[in-house]
Order: sequence, then C-alpha cells, then structure tokens
Amino acid sequence: MDPQQSGAGPETGRTARKRRAILDAATEVFLQNGYLGASMDEVAAKAAVSKQTVYKQFADKKHLFTEIILGTTAQLMDGFRQVAADLDRATDARQALHDLARALLANLTQPDVLRLRRLVIAEADRFPDISGAWFEHGFHQSLVMLGETLRRLEGRGLLRNLPDPTLAAYQFAGLVMYKPMNQVMFAGTPAGPAAEELESIAGQAVEVFLAAYG
Repeated sequence: MDPQQSGAGPETGRTARKRRAILDAATEVFLQNGYLGASMDEVAAKAAVSKQTVYKQFADKKHLFTEIILGTTAQLMDGFRQVAADLDRATDARQALHDLARALLANLTQPDVLRLRRLVIAEADRFPDISGAWFEHGFHQSLVMLGETLRRLEGRGLLRNLPDPTLAAYQFAGLVMYKPMNQVMFAGTPAGPAAEELESIAGQAVEVFLAAYG
C-alpha cells in the first residue's frame, strides 16, 4: 500500500517525532523550573524546534503541562498491572508482599518519580482538575487494582478478612511508603533512607499487614 494512502507517510512520522521531542523537553523544563518558571521558548530550544511548532502541537503552556502530567498515569497503571500479575501467581503471601514492598520502594523513590510528584503537588491549587485527575486515574486506580488482587489472594486462602480491599491496598502502601516518601519529599532525594533501612521498613510493613489480614 502507498504510505501516503495509508496515512503513515514521512510527514506523519516527522510530526510524531517532533511531538515526542517537545514532550520530553517540556517534561525536563517543568521538572526543573516548575510551571511558573517554565517557558515555551526554553521548551522549543531543548526540543530543537521552533516555538511556532510547539504552539501548533499544544495550544498553550497549560495544555502542554496537562499532557505531561496525565500522560504519566498510563505508566503508573502499567507498573501496577505487572505487580498484580506477580501477586496473582503467588503461593506464599509473606514472600509475595515482601517482593511487592521492595518494588514499591524501588519504583516510587526514583528521582524522576519524586520530582513529578513534587510538581503535581506544587500545582494542585493552581490546577486542581489536572492534579485531581492524576490522583484519580493514576494513583487511586492503581491501588484499586492492587486491592482487587489482594481480594483474589483472599479467595485463594492466602489472606483473610478483607471487607474493603482498596482500603487494605492503601494501608499496605502507607505502611511501606509513608516514612521514606515523606523523608525524601521534605528533605530532598539524597536524604532518603539507606538500603538496609528500606529493607527493614519493607519487612516490618509486611508483618503489620499480615497481623491484620494474614
């Protein structure tokens, strides 16, 4: 089939590459400078495109910001789908939950993840619709998914007494993440707990969770 007839010609490919370059550049600019400090000129320069090209793809700075923030929800959901798949194969609840705790600590304390979280929180009052959508469709739905997996573990006899599986998922995430997440959010990424402490937090979180639901 002729590429032009199929709609997949060279111009389409160039447009997609430019759009991706703009999003990558804008992500870096927003994370470094915040919303107010970011400029479309800097985004265009980093993406190696004209400012007119940026505005052709994204009507204004808010639309670009929205695309970046809400675009991360799919990544968050994909990560939790893998977690759910791993838990569904579990035969030992303690070991499976310990592996889950380690994965949460490893993934959610990555510098870029922390910078994005700070950005979403910083702009929550300015753009409650954007930050609210990020929470609802990313963070909350991920824990709903985790809760559904915990309920399946209950159905197989590996957990018990889960009247509210989503709440149980929030409780588990809180046990694992509350101390290290707050530490790095307030004191900066380099102030995060050492690997030995993270392992201890993971283990103790599992034991507390199993005391209620094991």
